[in-house]
Amino acid sequence: MRISRRVTEEEKVAMKLGNMVSDLRVDLELVGEYLAKSQPNVVYNRLQTIAESAKETKEGTNYAYNNL
Repeated sequence: MRISRRVTEEEKVAMKLGNMVSDLRVDLELVGEYLAKSQPNVVYNRLQTIAESAKETKEGTNYAYNNL
């Protein structure tokens, strides 16, 4: 019997972000410029939080994640 695990909204967003930034046809520096010009600061700050969490998790230093 296979037990299916429900995919969380956070996992769905992570997959979408991963797919978007892995497209080599997209100039990420230009995306950053357009983001800075068109979005409120809160969007930039939230992206920073995502990047910091990812870095900490990759490096094994994400205290909150490692202590669940």
